[in-house]
Amino acid sequence: QVQLVESGGGLVQAGGSLRLSCAASGRTFSSPAMAWFRQAPGKEREFVVGISRSGISTDYADSVKGRFTISRDNAKNTVYLQMNSLEPEDTAVYYCAASFGAGWLNRQYEYVGQGTQVTVSS
Repeated sequence: QVQLVESGGGLVQAGGSLRLSCAASGRTFSSPAMAWFRQAPGKEREFVVGISRSGISTDYADSVKGRFTISRDNAKNTVYLQMNSLEPEDTAVYYCAASFGAGWLNRQYEYVGQGTQVTVSS
């Protein structure tokens, strides 16, 4: 089992930036692939970005390419999401996710955190 705890959400004006963090604990001796998903009110949860175990490979949704950057620090078992040029459409609950298998290649993750709210005002 692995536990994921997100932090860093909040209220920001359009054009602003936020940095989310996700701390993993539990089964972390073999660093999992990690990802961020988000769910806006009335919408289904959607994939935002993923990062491989080593951090070398990343996979971004088209909607965030060029604005969001994922990174990880395996020594701290933490993954980050730097969000720049935020838009009101980015308003959602952001969830951290982890995968120990090959499912991440298909954007499938076994573990999901509780989420952190990001609100972008216009």
